[in-house]
Amino acid sequence: MASHNGSSASSGFQPVFKSFATDAIHVGSEPEQWNSMAVVPPISLSTTFKQHGPGQHAGFEYSRSGNPTRNCLEKAVAALDGAQYCECITNTKLFNIIYKCYCHKPKALIFLTGLALASGLAATLTITHLFKAGDGILCMNDVYGGTNRYFRKIAAEVGLDVSFADLTKLDELKTALKPNTKMVWIETPTNPTMKVVDIQGCSDVVHEHNKDTIVVVDNTFMSAYFQRPLALGADVCMYSATKYMNGHSDVVMGLMSLNREDLYERLKFLQNALGAVPSPFDCYLCNRGLKTLHLRMKQHFKNGLAAAQFLEADPRVERVIFPGLPSHPQHELTKRQCTGCPGMITFYIKGKLEHASTFLSNLKLFALAESLGGYESLAEHPAIMTHASVPENERKKLGISDTLIRLSVGLEDVEDIIADIDQALGAAHPKK
Repeated sequence: MASHNGSSASSGFQPVFKSFATDAIHVGSEPEQWNSMAVVPPISLSTTFKQHGPGQHAGFEYSRSGNPTRNCLEKAVAALDGAQYCECITNTKLFNIIYKCYCHKPKALIFLTGLALASGLAATLTITHLFKAGDGILCMNDVYGGTNRYFRKIAAEVGLDVSFADLTKLDELKTALKPNTKMVWIETPTNPTMKVVDIQGCSDVVHEHNKDTIVVVDNTFMSAYFQRPLALGADVCMYSATKYMNGHSDVVMGLMSLNREDLYERLKFLQNALGAVPSPFDCYLCNRGLKTLHLRMKQHFKNGLAAAQFLEADPRVERVIFPGLPSHPQHELTKRQCTGCPGMITFYIKGKLEHASTFLSNLKLFALAESLGGYESLAEHPAIMTHASVPENERKKLGISDTLIRLSVGLEDVEDIIADIDQALGAAHPKK
């Protein structure tokens, strides 16, 4: 069976990011920051913090503005995304400092810049509040249904000029950019049809058009382990941390990382001003989830590839879309910009809606449920479930048909995963 390190599963992909596991375990969790020297960061439930004098606080004032447990998570995520900037300072700013910078500049320090929000859509909302009526937003046409709904039915209703394009085609991106375009929103791989967007290529085109236009990449499917958009030219990397980053289906949260101080300060202000922040307990859980992210993603890749290979060889399946397969249209691009693939598979079952429904209803190990990226295997019908809010004519253009099924392959024994898929396919297409 293929594995992530030194085998066919990882053949041709980018090398794993240096010290990823070490950073996931240690950054933001340094015992020295607590008087108790606790190895596991405490859950700080206090909503307010005593001040030495008026305006003289110890780094925290009110828990919406900043919370010790949230800080730990934000620093860890920023480290995993490679989100940092180097600054020469004369005052301490110990609140944000993690590492001394080895750039040989005097008094230079590295600041890690990440933000945690109450959900992935809260992150989307907060980023969009950077703009005003009349500003243009260009979004990948195949995205999570909630993103599509927010841009179409909320952002557009308050005067933002929202448009959609297939950003896998750089010529279409160039044509779609307008003088008022202030943000380009990329999702890669896309949800649910698993298209892969060239992040570096899009970022170059956008910044050549206007250096101030912000490129945002929704990195939910890949996670920080498999893809680093900031290293490929993006300005913001965001997640629905509800999925792989937390990985245990018990937290709803959004995350974002940046390596521009000015953009970080603007979004930090909006995080506080809009108030869509996560609870300290959820931050604790998500931070705990990050400690095993590297282990989980390796196994998701292994199981996902095995399931995709089984489906592709099965005559009851019309087509399989998995970026880790050579048959994927952007397989070579995926290998150039990623270290591997998650457990997300989209496939078209042969037949009609009734065949898709029978397959989904007969799964036993896979749970029929929305969401993805947890340790458990999930299956869903995008046209009826996660993408029902996308207009029917748009779903048709995108290929979100009645026979499209999305799998989130979990961490169970791979033989059991494949056996469940096999028996459900047998129920949908019984032997005559």
